[in-house]
Amino acid sequence: MLNAIAQYQFMQNACVACLLSSVICGIIGVIIIEKKLVMMSGGIAHTVYGGVGLGYLLGFEPMIGALAFSAASALGIGYVNRKGKVRSDVVIGLLWSFGMACGIFFIGMMKGYPPDISSYLFGSILAVTRTDIYVMLILSAAIVFVIAALFAHWKSYLFDEEFAFVTGINTAFLDYLLLILIAMTVVVLIRVAGIILAIAMLTAPAATASLFTSKLKNRIWLSILFGLFYAFFGLWLSYNLRIASGATIVFVSVIIYFVLFAVRALLYRKKRKTAVREG
Repeated sequence: MLNAIAQYQFMQNACVACLLSSVICGIIGVIIIEKKLVMMSGGIAHTVYGGVGLGYLLGFEPMIGALAFSAASALGIGYVNRKGKVRSDVVIGLLWSFGMACGIFFIGMMKGYPPDISSYLFGSILAVTRTDIYVMLILSAAIVFVIAALFAHWKSYLFDEEFAFVTGINTAFLDYLLLILIAMTVVVLIRVAGIILAIAMLTAPAATASLFTSKLKNRIWLSILFGLFYAFFGLWLSYNLRIASGATIVFVSVIIYFVLFAVRALLYRKKRKTAVREG
C-alpha cells in the first residue's frame, strides 16, 4: 500500500481524507456523545442527500449543496428543539426522510443518464477528488478553530448547561453553533464513509475513548488517535481485500469498540469480585 500511496494521486487523496475525517470525528464525536445528539446527527446526515442531488441537477459542486442542506436542517432541528412546540424526534424523522426524497427527486429530474451517487451513500474514499479535499480542508480548519477558540465555553456548556447560562455564556448560540458544526462534519465524512455510515464514524472513536478516560481534553485526543487507527487500518484492509472502504472502516471501528467494551467489562467484574473477597 505504501508504494500505491507514493505512485497514485487517488491514494494520496484518500490518506488526506482519512487524516481530516479522523481529527474532526475525534473532536465533534466526543461532544455529540456528551450532549446525547447521536440520533439528531443521523437526521442531519441524511438530509445531505438532497443537497447532493440538487448540486448534480443545477451543475454545481455537490459538496456545497450538501453543506447548504445539512446546515438548513441543523438550524431547523435546533429551533424546534429549543422552542419545544413540536417533538424534536418527529422533526428529525421527517427531515431524515425529506432529505433522502429530495435527493432521489432531483436526480430523477436530470436529463439523460443519471449519475451514480452511491459513493455519497456508502462512501468511496478512493474516489475522493482534489476538490473534495479542498472543501474538507476548509471545513475541518473552521471546525478546529471554533472548538479551540471557545473551548472553555464548550467545557462549561457540556457538563452543566444551566451553570454556563447563569455565568453569562450564551447557550442558545452554542446550541445552534454545535448543530452547524455537526452539519459541517457530516459533509467532511460523506466521501469517506457515506451518508448512511457517517454516524458510525462520528460515534465509534469517541465511544472507544470514553472507555479509557472521562476528562474532556483527554477524550478528544484519544478519540482522534482511535479515529486515525480505524481510518488507516480500514483503508489498508479494504485496499488489500478489494472491498468497500467506507464499510470496512466502520466495520473495524465498531468491532474494536465492542471488543474493548467487553474486555473492560470483564476486568471491572473481576476487580469487583476481588474487592468483595478482600472486604
